[in-house]
Amino acid sequence: MQTLTTEQIRKLIARGKMKDTVFQALGILCLGIALLVIFLLVSDMLMRGIDRLTLDFFTNFASRRAGQSGILSAWVGTILVMLVTAMAAVPLGVAAGIYLEEYAKSNWVTDIIEINITNLAAVPSIVYGLLALGIFVYAFGLGQSILSAGLTLALLILPIVIVSTREAIRAIPAMIREGSMAVGATRWQTCRYHIIPYAMPGILTGVIIGLARAIGETAPIITIGALTFIAFLPPVPPSPRAPMA
Repeated sequence: MQTLTTEQIRKLIARGKMKDTVFQALGILCLGIALLVIFLLVSDMLMRGIDRLTLDFFTNFASRRAGQSGILSAWVGTILVMLVTAMAAVPLGVAAGIYLEEYAKSNWVTDIIEINITNLAAVPSIVYGLLALGIFVYAFGLGQSILSAGLTLALLILPIVIVSTREAIRAIPAMIREGSMAVGATRWQTCRYHIIPYAMPGILTGVIIGLARAIGETAPIITIGALTFIAFLPPVPPSPRAPMA
């Protein structure tokens, strides 16, 4: 086995530091380019559209006249749908993640549930729209409403919230649980005063990611509410008659 001298060890350390410095510089360069592109796009958008950002633009409904058209229904509807989505998905998803990670026994039933939750996170959003159209709109009779839209998006982000909650809880060292139970705390007290507070940053990150996905999804909302917004079709021009023989 070859023994390295002090000089060779110093050269290896210096080479490793040089690689770290180069990699750090490349990372800063890529970050700077990305931020510059975003800054240029946002600046161009503001310079082109700052004149149109008036109070009427935010307080008017959609109109056939471009000068009178606004986004009142869009931003009010988005806020209401996101409130319903958050109230339905966050408590249920966090509670399910805590149960699967802290209370559920490790058996084949739990394994099947975990596999299905992970697979549901990759299901296309249009599938949730078709599911909600059959269940919330027709079976439950909720119609094309904000409640139907919010519950649909809640189903969409529920797997994301559950998985992120489990990962955040799993990252907590086992010694915290053992120390809490060693002083006489129950499992629920351990979860309430130790597990949930320590895992809260990871849980909130998953919730934000889920809500960000929900606010950008249009396929499920169009599926359950297309008739609400598309109330008529363009007139079909009459077909020319075929010349007589």
